Amino acid sequence: MVRENISLKGAKVEGLKKTRTNVEPGTRRRKKFEDKRQFILETALSVFSKFGFHGTTMEQIATAADISKTNLFYYFKSKEALYLTILENILNDWLAPIGSFEEPDDPKAALEKYIRLKLELSRDQPQASRLFCLEIIQGAPILKNYLSGPLKQIMSEKSKVIEQWISQGKLKPIEPAQLIFIIWSTTQHYADFSVQVKAITGKDLNNKEFF
Repeated sequence: MVRENISLKGAKVEGLKKTRTNVEPGTRRRKKFEDKRQFILETALSVFSKFGFHGTTMEQIATAADISKTNLFYYFKSKEALYLTILENILNDWLAPIGSFEEPDDPKAALEKYIRLKLELSRDQPQASRLFCLEIIQGAPILKNYLSGPLKQIMSEKSKVIEQWISQGKLKPIEPAQLIFIIWSTTQHYADFSVQVKAITGKDLNNKEFF
């Protein structure tokens, strides 16, 4: 992809206390580490989505996360590693919906489900959409190999599904890639151009009726 996701039945109370003492500190530390790491990822996403990869510094992210730069490097060894982790998470979330339709499915139901899932991502993860948009606008310096490799392969597989639907008379003739591009551009528009959408309509995807 891109460089770079006991039962102790019958035991004595004393034994349980001892086991709990031995296990819980490590568990708490791991949870604390993962919680902090997740907070950094969310904070970095917010900063990257405003300034892009080249316009963002680790100092900016550390300040936004209210931690020292040294502490930030404890969780992520470089800005590129942090950026790649965020992009991997975005792509994992975005590609899951397109894998949801297969040739035996009813195309109307399958495409309706896919569009809804994509709109939900635009509503719930607008910063992720805007960061991806910035990456592409800048020439995809980090994702270029991924776009022409794994993503192209997924598109090829789903295009064959759409072609099957067309050959079976379940869908009007259309170039498969164009159909997917239209769905992407329409659904992601509500995240990438949210300011424009709200200025014109006074609403966004958080409005149930508008959604």
